[in-house]
Amino acid sequence: MENEYISQNFRTKRINHAIDVSAKMFLQKGIENVKMTDIADECGIGVATLYRYFGTKTGITIAAMTHLWDEMKAMFSGVFDSPVFKSQTGLKQCSDLMRMFIVLYDAHPTFMKLLSEFDLMIIRENVPKEKLRDYDKSILNFYPVFERAYRAGLEDGSVREIEHFQLFYVSFAHTFMELSKKLIQGELLPSDDFSLATKELETIIDAAVYYLKK
Repeated sequence: MENEYISQNFRTKRINHAIDVSAKMFLQKGIENVKMTDIADECGIGVATLYRYFGTKTGITIAAMTHLWDEMKAMFSGVFDSPVFKSQTGLKQCSDLMRMFIVLYDAHPTFMKLLSEFDLMIIRENVPKEKLRDYDKSILNFYPVFERAYRAGLEDGSVREIEHFQLFYVSFAHTFMELSKKLIQGELLPSDDFSLATKELETIIDAAVYYLKK
């Protein structure tokens, strides 16, 4: 029994290490430019073992992207759980949470670019939705923090009551993320001018805050 536990623990550590390594490689080179053999070599394990753990490259890519979202959440969670943050009005908390997306855009452009590539991979590979449940949860785990801030705003009177707040959050998040990905891709059309890219993103936030304000 003890040997079985040690073996399982060793396997779990190897899997987690492979996910971490692949996430870093995808950030550096992009998904398409990283092969399973590259990941196996970097991890120091056989490529057959890697396939046994994850099934396909798509499998390890989904795991790596889920891991990256979890890391992003962990990066901000300490700030949003602090007494200083919670002492603000609910409206100010919501505003600060929305501006977190600008931090993602400014400080983590490679991650935002990777999201675009991942979306295209999902479409190209026709990945079934059930295989994306953990990834989906890793993205939606930002929502409870927003909802808590919104509830605080209802109590202190700084925000208005919205019938479907989750719909508001999802609409904002989708709009912001898609605009961010477009801006990161760079100017494509003759009319494109992204010299005020951050201002464009701030405009989305200002409009959302104005909508929330009581």
